[in-house]
Amino acid sequence: MVKFVPSKEQIKSHIYSKETIKARCTSIKAWELPKQESALAPPDVWTNADMDPVPRQYQTWTLWTWMAYWATDTVNLGTWETASGVVAIGLNWRDAIPIMVVGTSCVAIPMVLNGAIGARLHIPFSVIVRSSFGYYFGYFCIVSRCILAMFWLGIQGANGAQCITIMLTAIWPSYGRIANHLPKSAGITTQGMISYFLFWIIQLPLLLIPPTRLRYLFAVKLVAAPVTALATMGWIIHKAGGSGELFNLPETVHGSTRAYLWLSSMSAVTGSWSTLACNIPDFSRYARSSKGQYIQLPFLPIIFTICGVMGIITTSASYVVYGSYLWNPLDIVTKWLDNSGGRAAAFFAALSWYIAQVGTNITANSISAANDMTVMFPRFINIKRGCIIAAIIGGWVIVPWKILADAETFLAFMGGYAVFLGPIAGIIASDYWLVKRLHIDVPALYNPRGRYRYNIVGINPRAFIAFFTAVGPLLPGLAYSINPTGTHISQGTKNLYTFDWLYGFVTSIVLYTGLSYIWKPKDQLIEKTIFGIPQTPEDEERYAEKYDEKVLSEGSLVQNPKSFYNVGGIDDMGAAFHTRRSSHEIARISEEHRRASRAGQGGQDGQGTKDDYNLATVLSTTEPVTSDAGLTMSEKEAMVYSKAT
Repeated sequence: MVKFVPSKEQIKSHIYSKETIKARCTSIKAWELPKQESALAPPDVWTNADMDPVPRQYQTWTLWTWMAYWATDTVNLGTWETASGVVAIGLNWRDAIPIMVVGTSCVAIPMVLNGAIGARLHIPFSVIVRSSFGYYFGYFCIVSRCILAMFWLGIQGANGAQCITIMLTAIWPSYGRIANHLPKSAGITTQGMISYFLFWIIQLPLLLIPPTRLRYLFAVKLVAAPVTALATMGWIIHKAGGSGELFNLPETVHGSTRAYLWLSSMSAVTGSWSTLACNIPDFSRYARSSKGQYIQLPFLPIIFTICGVMGIITTSASYVVYGSYLWNPLDIVTKWLDNSGGRAAAFFAALSWYIAQVGTNITANSISAANDMTVMFPRFINIKRGCIIAAIIGGWVIVPWKILADAETFLAFMGGYAVFLGPIAGIIASDYWLVKRLHIDVPALYNPRGRYRYNIVGINPRAFIAFFTAVGPLLPGLAYSINPTGTHISQGTKNLYTFDWLYGFVTSIVLYTGLSYIWKPKDQLIEKTIFGIPQTPEDEERYAEKYDEKVLSEGSLVQNPKSFYNVGGIDDMGAAFHTRRSSHEIARISEEHRRASRAGQGGQDGQGTKDDYNLATVLSTTEPVTSDAGLTMSEKEAMVYSKAT
């Protein structure tokens, strides 16, 4: 194998000159990016290529991909502690399990409804939202998601720092005895700051690496956290001689108090997934068909409940072993550091949770925030710049360790963010299913002067009224949850806030649909869907060819065409085990075959379209990849036909 060694010229091309550095320090215009070409946006509109509809060969998500995605993202520290937290506020395990089932089922409904939009039209959330909210009001929804993603980027990092502390203490026990030189008001110790900085600095380059280079990280993530969780639960049950007494504890609250605590806990569960209920099209746009994504409806509640029950059992057994309920599995792992035999186990367990935390930050926070920034500021921000900005703001500007020091206020605010996300999910779903009746003019979504501008200000007044009418009654409850001593509201308002997401979701659907039937849109209702991807094989092939060029171009946003690293990571993980091709590999092989096909036709453009079209189908298969060298195109078509039938 020939090892690639970059030349001096190639190295210099990545180093800024003195003139460039001086210009960027003195002029904003020097930060402008080269204008990207969009397949659908007008030439004068700044956009990014990642917003274009996804061609057929990149539509690789199947039912199994959806299951793999939820298996990786659901098994985490937050899910583990959710059920245990329900028990901590006075309810019992008989309440915790149905709360998890009902809460995740409620949020799975808008995930499926909104996911079907992306699966059929193959466009992202940032484009879909324009249909219901209007071209410019849609930016409000994008900003909301971006803010939430950056907050969680910092919070997950602050939690992940504990993994660093455990790993370093397992190797060098003296690390656990570092003296603290920071004041109490800092909200963090000297040891904690060192661990947090190490977590952040190790994570930063991972946020900037293309997913094709991270495929093995996501392969490890897929198995590491579940195996570690099962091993921790099995060990502590064996140590305790049973699952403990938590299953025998009665609830300590009754009557209406118990009912509203039940609703409040359910709302916390739905709130934790409320962002995905809005932007699930960022994932489903890569679905091969709209049917596969319906597996979310039963699978999400099942996998979430299983993980939650593991948390309940482990927490209960921890009381027998340690004399106190340890809700966080890292607290149990920390106990293993007390003896030399347990230090190795503690290191590898902490490493597993570290990979899970970094993977979650990459998948759900960093890239989502960066992608939103590219939509808001396409002239100056691309994915890499967005990742760096998100890492700085989320990691340092919001001071996440200090926020966690006052966890009750922080969690109240973050849980209350569902106040805004519930109505957004409801309006998107009702607009597509009830008002537009599945018919959208996709090219018009990319045109600021098109039909989805609605009016001169680019706001759909029906969505504006429905959104703020649904949010308004919940704002006093949100203020009270953040500052209970300085806010005075009625008990009824407090009770309404306990199921804020469900109230906002349902109310927005009723209001938006009713307003749209009474005050019908004029130009936005069409009789037939106008797709963004050409529907004839010849035109579709030309569209796919341009998309391949974007994937293969250096620094392209479409290097990660899934918008979130875990989506590309799952596909790339499949490529690592030779069960699915990565996006970059699809583009490369497709381009090579296209050149060969045209050469065989005498170099005439437009010929060999039928072969290219069938090759795209072969490339998108999820069956194990086998060498097809030497096969004629008719044999490849026969292979496709046999797989389809």
